[in-house]
Amino acid sequence: MKILLINGSPKGKRSNSLRLAEAFAEGMDAECETITLADLDIKGCRGCFGCWKATPGKCVIRDDMGKVFDQLISADVIIYSFPLYYFSVPGILKDFIDRQLPMVLPFMTDREDGVGSGSHPARYDMSGKRYVLISTCGFWSAQGNYDAVCGMFDHMCGKGNYETLFCGQGELFSIPELTGQTDAYLDTVRRAGAEYAGGGISDSTRSELSEPLFPKEQFEAMADASWGISKEDGQKTDESETFTRQMAALYRKDSFDGRVRVLEMDYTDIGKSYQIRMTAEGAEVLTDGSAQPDTRVHTPYTVWRDIAQGKISGTKALGDHLYSVDGDFSLMINWDKFFGSSTPKRKKTDGNDGLLPPDMSTLLIPWCAMWMILPIVGAKAAAAVIAITALVPLIKRRHGMTIYDQISIAAVAILSSAVMMTGNTVVPCVAGHMIFGLMWLISCFTREPLCAAYVKYGYGGDEALENPLFMKTNYILAACWGVLYVIEACAEIFLYRSGLGLVAGILSSVLPAAMGAFTVFFEKWYPAHLAGIRSAE
Repeated sequence: MKILLINGSPKGKRSNSLRLAEAFAEGMDAECETITLADLDIKGCRGCFGCWKATPGKCVIRDDMGKVFDQLISADVIIYSFPLYYFSVPGILKDFIDRQLPMVLPFMTDREDGVGSGSHPARYDMSGKRYVLISTCGFWSAQGNYDAVCGMFDHMCGKGNYETLFCGQGELFSIPELTGQTDAYLDTVRRAGAEYAGGGISDSTRSELSEPLFPKEQFEAMADASWGISKEDGQKTDESETFTRQMAALYRKDSFDGRVRVLEMDYTDIGKSYQIRMTAEGAEVLTDGSAQPDTRVHTPYTVWRDIAQGKISGTKALGDHLYSVDGDFSLMINWDKFFGSSTPKRKKTDGNDGLLPPDMSTLLIPWCAMWMILPIVGAKAAAAVIAITALVPLIKRRHGMTIYDQISIAAVAILSSAVMMTGNTVVPCVAGHMIFGLMWLISCFTREPLCAAYVKYGYGGDEALENPLFMKTNYILAACWGVLYVIEACAEIFLYRSGLGLVAGILSSVLPAAMGAFTVFFEKWYPAHLAGIRSAE
């Protein structure tokens, strides 16, 4: 299969529509040749009909159009890629279409699809060709804006004889700060290309492609801010103000929890500060510093811009003290909740064969079953503990499993088997505390401490492992939990030998509960404490 991609954008290779068309062709996984009309010399049709009379099948104009006819004839799939220009195609693409007149004969024929009142037969065998129109427009939705385009291609290709992929909010594909949304959309476009090559685009994929990248109100706020012109006086605004207004446009009103928040952006390298006031009605940018901020971000403008464009990780930059935060740190922890698209988007797989992220309950269920059931019921319950442990992989089959899950399942199964053989519940339970503690401690010497293996998915997945702030917090917590259980195991050995088994039981319940409370406090306090350390200017 040969694909001919006709890039009809005056922007050439900088075209937003071309990004979609290339993704679609990539999904088709076939030989693809691209013609960029902006790079060619193709003049407008003179309407002289010389290609019908004087030089049948050949245009009398000597320019680059003559080179293209053979490519049009030999292609199996022709993809037209173009932006919407005043509700139609750009001028260079219209010239290209007009100049295809030599490819038809002058004779009159009737149409079978009911389009128009007549047609001309093809000079060459164009049967079996497939056509795809891929276009972006600047409105929040493509719906209702392509009537003229479809009317023209109904005449050209035949009604229903071409596929369309029309996407609103096209300018967003050129904004680096929004690659998270646009890249996800392009993944869906690739899938559409693969399905088209296989026979046809599925209804579910069409539904995803029809979803706007951002809701109407949010997109229009971003679009208005992007021009860098004040709504009040029409004058040009500072680049940093335009950037901040675009950031404010990303605020999600549905994240409002009844509390008005004020975020202050202090751009330390340019000496400018702006405040974003977030309410139930939306976000507004204050340039006079009149509000009392809840959260202050002290950052070089260049650093924050690089973070927004995805050039550096925001969490890693914070951990490296490239910027600092004062005040309420919860806004930073829940940044994606407050600033991001409220439109559910398709997600990339996480490299775990489509499974959900690992769940810490997979690790805890076997241990808790052993520690709670055996001391109360006794050795006769060991078989039940083994059964529960064996069921965990089945119950959690939709989740990925870590090495810590596998070790825990194996250890509990072995210890419970020992209980069945010996009838002794004390030694296996104490050994379990020791093994559990050592597992936490040993993980501190790996790239991924035990707790990080589970919570990293809420902080960008493996990207979080490059964040010093995240890693310091998790290494400390892993060490604390490890030390706790090792000490608990040692204390239990002493207490059981001293006949204080009841005290040992109370200890095994109180200490983990206390450590759990400490963990909740520490994971909030420590990152905020580190974030408040100013970077050296």
